[in-house]
Amino acid sequence: MSTLTLPGPPTFRDAQIDMAHGAGGKASRRLVEGLIVPHLMATAVGDTLNDAAFLSVGGAGLALTTDSFVVRPLRFPGGSIGDLAVNGTVNDLAVAGAAPLALLCSLIIEAGTPSEILKAEVAAMGAAADRAGVRIVGGDTKVVEHGKADGLYITTTGIGRVDSRATLSAGSVRPGDRILVTGCIGDHGITVLLARGDIDLAASLKSDTRSVYPFAEALIEAIGPDLRWMRDPTRGGLATTLNELARDCDLGITLEEETVPVRDEVRGACELLGLDPLHIANEGQLVAIVSAEASEKALAALRRVAGGESAAIVGRMEASPRRTVVAVASYGGTRVVDMLVGDPLPRIC
Repeated sequence: MSTLTLPGPPTFRDAQIDMAHGAGGKASRRLVEGLIVPHLMATAVGDTLNDAAFLSVGGAGLALTTDSFVVRPLRFPGGSIGDLAVNGTVNDLAVAGAAPLALLCSLIIEAGTPSEILKAEVAAMGAAADRAGVRIVGGDTKVVEHGKADGLYITTTGIGRVDSRATLSAGSVRPGDRILVTGCIGDHGITVLLARGDIDLAASLKSDTRSVYPFAEALIEAIGPDLRWMRDPTRGGLATTLNELARDCDLGITLEEETVPVRDEVRGACELLGLDPLHIANEGQLVAIVSAEASEKALAALRRVAGGESAAIVGRMEASPRRTVVAVASYGGTRVVDMLVGDPLPRIC
């Protein structure tokens, strides 16, 4: 694995925490790398700040991840907080190249929450775990005062077995490598926004929440060592995920904007709201970097997976301009795509 020399972490100077610090963009990066990491993970660099940590126990490679879910509303077309809690944690393991094995869950329940709502979400977690082929083996429950938790918050921790057939790292990414996505982006974020009733817009959208492990497994099976890196583009969307990669591997990215699959309903909602679909959260998509030579084989493997029919090659890695994502339109125009700034869609996961 190559070693990169990157700039030091951003300095955290914000006087207080606001919603933008949880949106997955620049403010989130300042919070994590500028305040939290220096105190809790002072020696962490580069890939150690990915969505999963890696351990070796008795010679076996394990991946460990944890996540919290605070979506509002609790239920929305295509899913609910229970689905997200399982799928989101399974997905963090999957993109680390690990087969999910088991989950722990913690429930923080607001006093006054109807029992039927809690029952529905626990059932949703169980059903999602069954679909993902993972066991929920334990957890914890707390109840807080009325008005303190939006009904229900869920924290999940997952463990998985690392697949040795692929070694995933930003440091292994090379100029010329191709960028693949597994399907249409932006469905989840816009679905949750519409479900909150914040805008009066009719659209037949539903969240894409699902396990992406079948996609990860298909890529590992099909191309093995030619798979360089994977990530699920949740908060901050595809744009933030690619900007983080460009920074971590010290390369540039060219994104062929017309090849990125986006539903008309998502594009239309974003145009009305002044949002960029590239910044909208996803909960059931995967971004992969693969060698140019293996890209068509990788694409075919993704399209064979149920739900992967819209998978596409959307860009490539470049030697320059370093640490920059450039989107190219079909007519030849270009624009720099930055990380998410601010908090356009609070409480989406």
